[in-house]
Order: sequence, then structure tokens, then C-alpha cells
Amino acid sequence: MSVGVATSSSLHLLAQLDLTDAFSNVGGTRFIVGLSMLIHMFWAEIFVGFAIAAPVLQAWGARTGSPRMDRLAHSMARFNVLTFSTGATFAVLFVVLLVGLYPRVTTSLFTHFFYFIALAMLSMGLALWGMYSYYYKWDRYSLFNKKRHIALGFTMGLFIWIWMVIMTGIDTYMVTGGPGVQPLTGQTIESFGTAVRGIFNPMFTDMVLHRTFANLSWPAFALAAWASFMYIRSKTAEDRAFFDWSSSVGLTWGVGFLLMQPIGGFLIVLALKASQPANPTNAVAGGGSYERLTSGESSNLLVMNLILVVLLVVLSNAAMYFGAERHPDRAGQVPIRFFGLVAAVAGLYSISPLADFPFLYMRYIAILIMVLATLGAFVTYLRGRLQFRYGSPGRNYRLVLMAAGVVAAVVALNMGLMKSNSRVPFTVYNQPGYTVEPGPPPTGFGQ
Repeated sequence: MSVGVATSSSLHLLAQLDLTDAFSNVGGTRFIVGLSMLIHMFWAEIFVGFAIAAPVLQAWGARTGSPRMDRLAHSMARFNVLTFSTGATFAVLFVVLLVGLYPRVTTSLFTHFFYFIALAMLSMGLALWGMYSYYYKWDRYSLFNKKRHIALGFTMGLFIWIWMVIMTGIDTYMVTGGPGVQPLTGQTIESFGTAVRGIFNPMFTDMVLHRTFANLSWPAFALAAWASFMYIRSKTAEDRAFFDWSSSVGLTWGVGFLLMQPIGGFLIVLALKASQPANPTNAVAGGGSYERLTSGESSNLLVMNLILVVLLVVLSNAAMYFGAERHPDRAGQVPIRFFGLVAAVAGLYSISPLADFPFLYMRYIAILIMVLATLGAFVTYLRGRLQFRYGSPGRNYRLVLMAAGVVAAVVALNMGLMKSNSRVPFTVYNQPGYTVEPGPPPTGFGQ
């Protein structure tokens, strides 16, 4: 009895604490909440990418008889098992901060999307079951029942992808706030049909495709950077050949899916434009998230992201050029160098002050030239890979890949920062009852 009274008193005392000043001293409420989410997303995106890629690599290895594929798939599964708790810890911290600092919007979102949040949690549970079964039964199933083992891996990938899709639906609902978006009420659990309409908002499909490819692209660059680092630490020729080969796989996957990203990004911007609120609640909401992203306070993040993408493309071309040294005749280096120079010049032009000359759409034409030139280098590199000799990559190749891994991570995190800032000053766009201005707990939130 005394324990219960003490606990109740402690919780009551905690509820009376005003944490506004404490959070403002370390960057403010939004900074703390956003930082915890960005750290979670860093690990979550790698988790999703590796969960999808690992069984694909294993199935490919079983078909081709390549033991390297099996070893790399096992390494990805091991990485997910070892790091899952880190990402999950920051996810829980993020939810706690949302509940404590933004109780109104959190309650409203939970009731509005109750059925889909329940489905997301079920999908996460099934994904974890698949992950642990896939990893801890590796030695037995991969030898005696490989098809069942690969099926476990695909279970992991499928259900974590479903979780990502549902979270994307809720996230994009908060950004669009345009035509056909049902306002939050936060009073009772909405019908399943209402939740479906909220999930399938104007931005949903484009963002799902963009995130799916992104979660296969930037973790692949992370894999290439990790393999390049591990090559330095390797003691045997076999390990050096494996990590050299792994870095090439990461580079290939990373560049391949990176080439799809500008198209997805363009479609997302069009979706934002289409979701501009027809009846904005006030002057601040006029133009929607589209205006804030392209010409408002978030436009600097958009420019920064374009610079980072161009830098990543240039590093990718440089890595393919140095990586082509593995070919016995160094075949492919000359065309890759040509394509890389064209991509670099077009990319630099697209971020220069001259990008709108001689007409407005010249920037987009330059980006298209950059993508097509990189595609030419990519195809040339893929053709040469069939004859590569792995085991002794050049120093420049390793350094460029490690730099590309860092830049890819920054691009991925800046994407989230850019998207979230496009809906400021609303937590849910065009719904003035849900703002981002901090208020002292436990009353006066207005959020």
C-alpha cells in the first residue's frame, strides 16, 4: 500500500514539473524531440535496408553458388540483431517525449490512426520474430533447409516494410493537410475508413517509393564504407578479397537505387503542390508545405540537400572510376571518367547561381544530365565487374567510399529534417489546434 502511495505521489510531483526551461537550455523542445527521432531514423533506415537486402543476397547466393553472398547476408543479419536495441531505445524515447511534451497531437494521432498503429505494431512483432529466427537458426537451416531459412528472411523484410509503409502514411498525413484530409479530433477512435483516407493522402504513394529506394541506397553506401574500413583491418588474403568484393556490392546497390531518387523527389514535390490547402486556416497556412519548402523558411534545407546529393553523385562516379582498376585491363576507366566529368559539371551547374539561365527549367535539365551521365558510368562499371579481381583496391577507392558513406547518411537525415520543417508552424499542417510552439507541462500545450 505504501509503495503504491509513494509511486502515485512521485508521478503527481513529476507531472507538476515545468521542463520548458530545462529543454530550452539544450536547444529547445523541438530540438530534443527532433534529435531523438533523427538518431532513431539513422539506425532504423539501416535496419530496414539490411532486412530487405539480406534474404535477397542469400537467395542470389544459393542460386549462383556464391559463398560470399551467404557470408554478407549473415553479416547484415548479425548487424541488425546487435544494433536493433539502439534504434528501439531512441524510438521509445521519442514516443515518451511526444506523449509528455505534445500530448494533444499524440493522443489525436493515436485515436485517428488506431487500427493502423495496431497493425504497425503487429508487423513489427512479426518482423522481429522473423529476424531472430532467421539469425539464430542460420547454422542449421541454411545448411539443411535453405528454402525455409530464406523464407524466414523474407518474412523479416516484408513485415518491416509494411511497418515502414504505415509510418510513412501517418507521417505524410501530417505534412500534406490539403484537400480531402480529415481533420484530427482526438476524442474517440475514428472509423477504419477515416484512417484509410488519412493514410492514402496525396503524398503517400510517392513517399513510399522514395523511402523504399532510399532505405536500399544509403544503407548500401554505409555497407561499402564499412567494408572499406574492414579491409584495412583484415589479416588474411581471403578476408581482404571478401571485404573488397562487399564494398563493390554496396557501391553497386547504392548507386543503382540512388539514380531513382531524383525522380521520386520530383514526384513528391508535385504531390506537395497538389495538396496545397484550398481553404487555409490563416495566412501562414497559405501555399501549403510546398511553398514553405520551395520558397519559404525550409528552402535553405532544400538547397543544402541538392548540394549534398550532387556531392554524393560525384563521389559515386569517383568510386566507380577508382574501382574499375580491378579489371585486368583496366577496361572501362576511360568511359567512366568521361561520364563522371559530365555528371560533375552538370551537377555543379545545377547548384550554381547560373542554374536558372537561360530559362527557369535549366536546373532540372542539368540534374537530368547528371543522372543520365551517372547511369552511363554505372552500366560501364557493372559490365566490368564480371572480370574484376578482388583483394587489393587502391587507397583512393577506399577513401572515396568512406566519404560517400558519410555523405549518404547526412543526405538521409537531412531529408527527414527538410520534410518535417516544411510543415512548421503546424505539427499537422493547416490544423491550427496542433502547433509546434512549446508550452509548459502539464497544461497550456496547445499542441
